Amino acid sequence: MKRTIVISLAVVAIVVSACGTAASPTPAPATPAPTAAAVGDIVQTATAAGSFKTLLTAATVAGLVDTLKGAGPFTVFAPTDAAFAKLPAGTLDKLLADPAALKSILLYHVVKGKVMAADVVGLTSATSVEGPPIAISVKDGKVYLNNSAQVVTTDIAASNGVIHVIDAVILPPTT
Repeated sequence: MKRTIVISLAVVAIVVSACGTAASPTPAPATPAPTAAAVGDIVQTATAAGSFKTLLTAATVAGLVDTLKGAGPFTVFAPTDAAFAKLPAGTLDKLLADPAALKSILLYHVVKGKVMAADVVGLTSATSVEGPPIAISVKDGKVYLNNSAQVVTTDIAASNGVIHVIDAVILPPTT
């Protein structure tokens, strides 16, 4: 399975600008339903979902795959392929060419510990692994990060943490 993932990621890296999710009749991205038992680590779970090809390519380029396969636990606010597609033209290519900047942005999507949706809604912020906090707000029953990315699917279990799907890439504050 690891060879399949590596080969798939290499192919995705070549055609990263064409990455996208399959058409869906609903606005929410196709992701697996939360399960009681985790099927694998965060990388395996994201790979199985099929809607995180760009995120997985970026994690490979940034050298974060082994970290996300590590003991954790981690909470990952995972942008879908469609979320990455919303970035301004050329942004993703620039990030893929700058692994240090890419790593910083990806680590901003990760929080130490396993923070389930029931806990997230009670928070006003969460400290990212990158350092800066992620602002959390609830509006009309929906959870938003930094007032820009909506959490669209929650509590996707992984053996080393949990994934919450978001509909936009969030950026750490600039100083």
